[in-house]
Amino acid sequence: MRASQRDADTHTAFEPLRYGARHLLATAETQLAQLPENTVQSRWVYQLGVLRDALDRLDELHEQWLATRDALPATAKPGTADFDDALAEHHAESWSYLDDWATHGKALREINSAARKARSPLAPIPVTAAVRRIAARK
Repeated sequence: MRASQRDADTHTAFEPLRYGARHLLATAETQLAQLPENTVQSRWVYQLGVLRDALDRLDELHEQWLATRDALPATAKPGTADFDDALAEHHAESWSYLDDWATHGKALREINSAARKARSPLAPIPVTAAVRRIAARK
């Protein structure tokens, strides 16, 4: 029972993120490619790969769930054993991929943070305050 509830709760928590997850991955990959090498964590490439693979599998499982749901008898509605058992099985199959997102998803935030802190190659080099004060006096 606890595992089934955990699986359902994890699925519910991830659902709002699922539709934008590919965009988040693409953004992180673009940011990662533009970061200076000395700011890149070696694990980020691996983590993005895990996230992409997990999302691919979650999409496949979602399509399987839709087919399973559509094949259920007309009497199978939420709250009936047929529906609830099929949904619990879907959640159980999805859980490990959702756990991958819970475990490695922080890499998206870390990459974004590093990208925001990284100096743009087009940005001018900041002048120190002392140099600005001297220039202002002249």
